[in-house]
Amino acid sequence: MHQLLIFRDEQLLLCALTHRSYVHENPQTGEHNERLEFLGDALLNFLSGEYLYRRYPEMGEDKLTRRRSALVDEKQLAKFAIKVGLNLRMRLGKGAIREGGFQNSNLLSSTFEAVIGAYYLDNNFNIEALRAVVEPLFDSVPESVVASRSNVDSKNRLQEWAQRNVTLTPPKYVTIQVGGSSHAPEFIAKVLVDEKEYGEGKGRNKKDAEKAAAEDALAKLKQQGLL
Repeated sequence: MHQLLIFRDEQLLLCALTHRSYVHENPQTGEHNERLEFLGDALLNFLSGEYLYRRYPEMGEDKLTRRRSALVDEKQLAKFAIKVGLNLRMRLGKGAIREGGFQNSNLLSSTFEAVIGAYYLDNNFNIEALRAVVEPLFDSVPESVVASRSNVDSKNRLQEWAQRNVTLTPPKYVTIQVGGSSHAPEFIAKVLVDEKEYGEGKGRNKKDAEKAAAEDALAKLKQQGLL
């Protein structure tokens, strides 16, 4: 068993593994994992940023930001989830299972974030304990993979353009859920630069919607000859 799945409080781990769809079908279960997912997302962004800052002492902010995005994007987190065995332990509703939930990158990455948050809590908010299990996963990602993904991150490309041409303030994303089921929601995002809307996009999660909005903004900039 991977160290990330060894908990003092087994109920906390169970909560981290429990998707909203499972709770919808089993109301007596208790809380689903979305609050833990929120915490885990913040922790992974911090730890990956610190990890890259130490690993590449000569690298500038723009490249570090792109590499961080590549290291904790949905596809990569889904791979981490499979690596530690979460695909075998997620608690999903029957509908989510029928739709291939155990192989769904969104569900895998979200569960991984939730487990990260739960592990931090289970270790009494000890960031060192969490770093010890997360950094080997970061180390397992080939340099070529991080470099190639970081070159095509649409959100970072838009931010670089905006800070060169409009304002030093990063683009702002306004994202809301607009439909879908409990296990397959749909989100729409708008991206604002200096309070002006530049693009809009849809996705099955907030990250995908924001990425689509950035891609829409880049496409419009290209059409206008500004990119």
